[in-house]
Order: sequence, then C-alpha cells, then structure tokens
Amino acid sequence: MLADPSFTATGPAHLHSNDSLAIAFCPLDLAQAYALADDGANGAIALFSGMVRNQTDGQPVIALEYQAYEPMAIVVFQQIAAQIRQQWPDITRIVIHHRTGKLTVGEISVLVAIGSPHRAEAFAACQYAIDTLKHNAPIWKKEHWQDGSTSWVSIAACEVDQHEAASVP
Repeated sequence: MLADPSFTATGPAHLHSNDSLAIAFCPLDLAQAYALADDGANGAIALFSGMVRNQTDGQPVIALEYQAYEPMAIVVFQQIAAQIRQQWPDITRIVIHHRTGKLTVGEISVLVAIGSPHRAEAFAACQYAIDTLKHNAPIWKKEHWQDGSTSWVSIAACEVDQHEAASVP
C-alpha cells in the first residue's frame, strides 16, 4: 500500500508535503518515482534503484521475500526525510518506496529519488537515505536459493551487539 503523501505522523519527523514515503506490495515504478521527485526548482534528481540479484556470495538466488513492520518502517522513512532536510535544506523532494512480498531476480525492491537544485546534494542525500534505510528500517528479507532452501537475512537495526549483550544483567 502506498502511503498517502499528505500523511503526517506524530513524533520527531514531520512529512514534508512534497515527499512520498511508502511500503508497497505492488511493483515499484521508476517513472513514478522520478515524477514524484521532479520539481521546477531542481537542477538534479538522483535516483537509486535496488533490485534482486541472481546470487549472494556466489550462491544462486531465485527470489527474495521482503517483510516489513509497516507502521514503524514509515516512521523510519519520515525520520530519514527529516534528517535529509536538516542536513541539505535545499532538497525539494524526497521519495522512498520499498517493496514487500516475494520478488524474483531483476525486480525492483527499493527506490529512492531525491530532487535538488544541485547534483552534489542530490547524490549525497540519496546515498544517505538508502544507507540509513538499510540500517534502521524494520524490513527483513528471506533469500530463496536455487537448491530450494531459504534463509533470513538480518537487518542491522535488529542485530545485537555481542559486547552489549554480554553486559546486560
């Protein structure tokens, strides 16, 4: 389901009216993401498309299955957008869309598009968005291997620091 662009959440992040943040079961659309990032004040749009590749560490992959804790993922997307606007105040538009469900090789799993008057800020904000999303968003993936086996891949936000875990009473 695509989030309503006018939706705002309570909390530290406020969704700018030009932003589009979504978790979607349906296929993601590059042209739509680009159009949502487009603005007359832009001199650049940086667009990142993440997709399912055919292998991980040399082992053949046939599909990835994504699951998300959607309400919290949207809050994380809002926090990312707020941090981008604080770091790069001239950014005009922010698009962060992530897919859920089972995706086959070549399908788009995530789109990030950043509209900005200048390319340097667009590139930097786009990289910040995808790196932070991958580290903080509660989105999990299960790899489906060619041999029929599967394995879940943890996300950084859910990993336990072994040093911290040892110090907890």
